[in-house]
Amino acid sequence: MFTALFGSVEQGIIYAIMALGVYLTFRVLDFPDLTVDGSFVTGAATAAMMIVLGYHPILATLVAIVAGFIAGCMTGLLHTKGKINPLLSGILMMIALWSINLRIMGLTADNTIGRSNIPLLNEETIFTKFYAFWSNLGIDDALNNMLASMGIAPVPATWGILLVVIIITVIIKLIVDWFLKTEVGLAIRATGDNKRMIRSFSANTDRLIILGLGISNALVAFSGALIAQYAKYADIGLGIGMIVIGLASVIIGEAIFGTKTIFRTTLAVVVGAIIYRIIYAIALRIDWLDTGDMKLITAVIVILALVIPQIVNKRKQQKSKAKRLAERGGQPLA
Repeated sequence: MFTALFGSVEQGIIYAIMALGVYLTFRVLDFPDLTVDGSFVTGAATAAMMIVLGYHPILATLVAIVAGFIAGCMTGLLHTKGKINPLLSGILMMIALWSINLRIMGLTADNTIGRSNIPLLNEETIFTKFYAFWSNLGIDDALNNMLASMGIAPVPATWGILLVVIIITVIIKLIVDWFLKTEVGLAIRATGDNKRMIRSFSANTDRLIILGLGISNALVAFSGALIAQYAKYADIGLGIGMIVIGLASVIIGEAIFGTKTIFRTTLAVVVGAIIYRIIYAIALRIDWLDTGDMKLITAVIVILALVIPQIVNKRKQQKSKAKRLAERGGQPLA
């Protein structure tokens, strides 16, 4: 059980980067961007393709980020210049990326144009390179011996991956916090709140929307590239339902921690992604649930994350109203 939860935390921290991208579009820009399901795979496919072709994993990951940025910008162009509905522009780009991703992965094959998956079992990734350094420190043995003495078994193979994903995600979170407080970031936030107002200050909202979508999908692709290297494969189906997972992470985090400040909100999104993966892992360990129920579990988690905060808020309002009535001697409020 411990190793299952440990793996869920590792994955949750990586998916948190994707959730931050979803937060930028759905909460900051108020743009229902479904490109996420495609750009996540674009990041995974690009990184895996370049790693198989012999490029350094860091360079492959950076190129994956650029590919995601371009995909997001294309969605923005479809909406702003093509005057296509936001939801439809995301769907169109998501559909287009399915074929594009097949062709990206097909670059590693000699006898076919498209390819649905790329294994990375024998390839060098960011995590294997870090592990080569980490394994010489002896920290894994010390931590695992401590857990064994506490009666916790089995223990994780390494703690190094957890450390590196925490460092990466914290850096990304702080960069997002900083960006949203810059002049451009504030303009993007204002565009999501009130386009007409920001236009009255001569701001180009079209460019801001395109930039915001580009940055969002760059984060999503970055998460996809890391997941591919973590799971040791890239697959065309990796992105299915990714937008729901991102929204679930945002909703769960906001319900628990609130949204008073940018720092607190982005922290809530990160923690929400981790909580989602933990709930997911626990649900899959229930005897009468099967791996085929994964999408059902996801739907139930999102529904609960949406409904429970509303019930809690309603109860708080009722208690507050009852308290005010009691203070006024039972007289109805005017």
